[in-house]
Amino acid sequence: MRLKEMPLNEVLAENRRRRLAREAEYDPVSGRGASGERTEAVSPVDGRVCMIPCTMVCDPSYALTLSDPGAWQMLRFAHDFEYWAVTAVRIKDKISGRDVPMRLNRPQRIVLEVLEKQRLAGRPLRIIILKARQWGGSTLVQMYMAWIQSVLRENWHSLICAHVKDSAATIRGMYTRMLDNYPKDLWISRSDEPKQSEPCFRPFERSVNTREIVGRGCRVTVGSAESQEAVRGSDFAMAHLSEAAFWGDSTRRNPDDFIRAVCSGIMLEPLTLVAVESTANGVGNWFHREWLRAEKGLSDKTPVFVPWYEIEIYSLPLVPGSEAGLIASLTDYEENLWHTVEDITLENLNWYHSKAKEYPLASQMHAEFPSDAVEAFASTGKSVFDLASVNRMRLACPEVSVLLRGEISGSRFMEDSAGRLLMIPGVLEGRKSCAGMLHRYVVGVDVGGRSAGSDRTVIAVLDRAGLTCPGIPEFVAQWAGHCDYDILVRKAADVARYFDNALLVVESNTLEHTDAVSGLGILKMVAEEYRNIYRRPAFDEITNRPTQKIGFHTNRATKLMLIAGLQSDIREGAFRENFRDAVDEFATYEEPRQGVFAARVGCHDDMLMARAIALQVARSLPEPRSRAVLAPPERWHF
Repeated sequence: MRLKEMPLNEVLAENRRRRLAREAEYDPVSGRGASGERTEAVSPVDGRVCMIPCTMVCDPSYALTLSDPGAWQMLRFAHDFEYWAVTAVRIKDKISGRDVPMRLNRPQRIVLEVLEKQRLAGRPLRIIILKARQWGGSTLVQMYMAWIQSVLRENWHSLICAHVKDSAATIRGMYTRMLDNYPKDLWISRSDEPKQSEPCFRPFERSVNTREIVGRGCRVTVGSAESQEAVRGSDFAMAHLSEAAFWGDSTRRNPDDFIRAVCSGIMLEPLTLVAVESTANGVGNWFHREWLRAEKGLSDKTPVFVPWYEIEIYSLPLVPGSEAGLIASLTDYEENLWHTVEDITLENLNWYHSKAKEYPLASQMHAEFPSDAVEAFASTGKSVFDLASVNRMRLACPEVSVLLRGEISGSRFMEDSAGRLLMIPGVLEGRKSCAGMLHRYVVGVDVGGRSAGSDRTVIAVLDRAGLTCPGIPEFVAQWAGHCDYDILVRKAADVARYFDNALLVVESNTLEHTDAVSGLGILKMVAEEYRNIYRRPAFDEITNRPTQKIGFHTNRATKLMLIAGLQSDIREGAFRENFRDAVDEFATYEEPRQGVFAARVGCHDDMLMARAIALQVARSLPEPRSRAVLAPPERWHF
């Protein structure tokens, strides 16, 4: 039910529940609401009951500290970052400008939870953070590194590297402020120090870029992507790489090579750390590529994105009695956030709705205050498809974990964790219940390259009857990968045969232009063995007669037609998409200049084109109807 149609009292009751959940107690001193598994204990420091990390109780020295408040507090420092931060660290408050204890906000706690999960598992700490604005991501990373160097490890050196050196120096300035305000009676010095040292930086061997933490033997080096030579070859255990999306890329300075050089020297040991963080700066740069790798589980880094509604300052109180007016004025995009984000409040939506009035285009608001990573990377003014519609489509996609994975073998689908054919749940039952329905399935094929570095080939299956949404066409299966072309057409025919002898639409450009003999021979071969294949009208210049050619040919005219049709279908919600990778391609498809369409640098459009072809051909077909199935063609012989 739409939010506007719900009884107001029910909406307000749900909003109160969400607001109370957001305002749940968080007190890092008592440990209430803090991260990790915790257990009750009585603090010998002040006699209060508090929640301390379970790892602290399991520490062999815990029992010895129960009668020594100072030792107990130092042991808690070693197990409880949030307690250490609020007790020993002071940071500059952005509103008042005063130095205040570091009490983590919601976004910082999200990042901390990822780091702590890795630390407690004994894994190297690796994280990539896509930031919105004004929530202290750099501060959290830097203070976590300071905690490791001040409490957990000696002689543990770190690097702070930003796009410009001034930014890196500003980050180290946080460290300087922390040391200046650190409680001297809680500072731990190395045993080989001649006397109890005070927390501060001192120069290291006349280096301009490197400082040593007195009493700990830990060095902190600052550098920049502009001066890469200054930080090469050093003995780092931790690296904080800030605003990586803005690092320049040229023939002389390449972010890939520089980051590889820095990180390759960091051991794969517990408490080593590589933290990459940045606001988005378009696509195609190193940060964007690494983010996509992390999302797919191909990187060593865990991706963390904090949407705008998790940031406390992005909330605007409602005047009592104004709730109904706000609800009535919400856009479809804003209303969809209420239904899909379980803890977003009307106060959040009130802020977003008011802030959006500053921007002439919704896409500009999405880019400045993103709700997901795709919006964060989206550039304004170039997107071919309506981003609000694309976002609704993404939110309706099932989780990747529920998709069936395998391959077609003969006339059966065989589940296989290494298979490249993905299908949504219910496909197997859906085929049986509507067996023999004519014109139900269309299989679109966008032919890519054969090597791993080339574009993928995508086989997309369109169910025109609709499986999860009856009457609405939806893509229910897809295969994506690389293989030789003769194997490809066999695989495409097998998929089409499996889906009730579907109409098979093969994009013919690659096969026609790869090799005039072998490419056309492959098309002819598949047509001879699989009858229900798409043929386009053509004119034979030799006989001067109309004829037909196998496959869908993409040229400037037909591509404009494909994209225009897909624009309309996405905007009108004319089909359902079940694969998030395809939706991401819709979001990163641009028109860099009038009449020219292309995927952004570093992105793909193969899934998009397979769908555009299938939908275009499907428009010319009769409505699906029950009838005796077409006689099956001969099977492939190998």
